[in-house]
Amino acid sequence: MQKPHFIFTKKTNSFSVHVENLENLHVEQIHVIQDFVTARNGYFDFNTYTFIIRKKLEFQEFVKLVKTLHVDAFIEEKTLYIQSNARIEFGQYKGMFYNELPDSYLLWLNNNYIGKDREILCNEIKSRNL
Repeated sequence: MQKPHFIFTKKTNSFSVHVENLENLHVEQIHVIQDFVTARNGYFDFNTYTFIIRKKLEFQEFVKLVKTLHVDAFIEEKTLYIQSNARIEFGQYKGMFYNELPDSYLLWLNNNYIGKDREILCNEIKSRNL
């Protein structure tokens, strides 16, 4: 029996999971996934093989939840990169967009900055694979 292949995507106030191999799963496995989604007031879209649950959840929390429910699945994380129009508000690059900053400065910020734009900074670093 093939394991479900979940691709987890974190969004602002929710998360979505695409079931990559839904067509290859047994009916019992699909029912387990559907029950999991229904129990959390989520929505399963069988046209796109994706379910959405309106709860902010991190990837590692989702993995623990799936394991707690004894669902044997392969789980991977997909980074959703949203182009930001946020500008840096301090330092020598003040006024520039985060996506215009040099790699070296982004890495320096990553080690030295803990302010309100931290998530934007982390997303930019991920998008550049730094």
